[in-house]
Amino acid sequence: MLDEPFASGNSVIHRLDPRFRVMAAIVYSFVVAIVYRFPALGLALAASLSMIGLAGLNPGRVFYRLLLVNGFVALFWVVLPFTAGGEILYQLGPLGIQKRGIVLAAQITLKSNAILMALIALTATMSFATLGHAMNQLKFPEKLVYLLLLTYRYIFVIEQEYKKILRAIKIRGFSPGTSLHCYKTYAYVIGMLFVRASARAERVYQAMRCRGFAGKFYSLAEFDSSRRNYVFTALVTLAAAGILYLEYLPK
Repeated sequence: MLDEPFASGNSVIHRLDPRFRVMAAIVYSFVVAIVYRFPALGLALAASLSMIGLAGLNPGRVFYRLLLVNGFVALFWVVLPFTAGGEILYQLGPLGIQKRGIVLAAQITLKSNAILMALIALTATMSFATLGHAMNQLKFPEKLVYLLLLTYRYIFVIEQEYKKILRAIKIRGFSPGTSLHCYKTYAYVIGMLFVRASARAERVYQAMRCRGFAGKFYSLAEFDSSRRNYVFTALVTLAAAGILYLEYLPK
């Protein structure tokens, strides 16, 4: 099963209606994605950190997830300062460190971290099934919601099938390498995985039909539209408005 370390808890955000959290995450992420000024990005980062605090999440686990994303963002710091063009701040041999590239890399870093922390605080604090039902309640396309729920449920089954195939070829003496034989073996493994996944999907579909499945999932969860949800939505809206104000404030 996928790890859901933030889904359980009794914080302020955990007690909010999942529908409000999903909508807040979408609006807030969109606002942060379109701003570029550093005061606006700084406010966005502070707001996201506040959400992490309200969710009462383990800082170490949050930092670990941020580290994974920032490992990718670090590539921008390697490339952009030398390729973005513009004023050269420092000459490093044949390469020039350019101001525009540093600014772009910093903007990407602040944006990605602010958005990721907000998504962790607002959506990772609910189970994947709850997220799917909240999206369904918000009138997201049903096929998209069901695809997400089924993918989440059966990706572990496919993983088990993959491990079975690996165990089978290792028992037969297979050793990973860079030879043509190894590449062909991996190709056979992928092909067999698709065959087994297709067969399992057909069996699952027949089992669901036998249990009366008629193309719709039902949730036993009850969503609560209490006043605290509207208060939280107002606070997120206020934060988004403040970010936009700092972005479009005349210089």
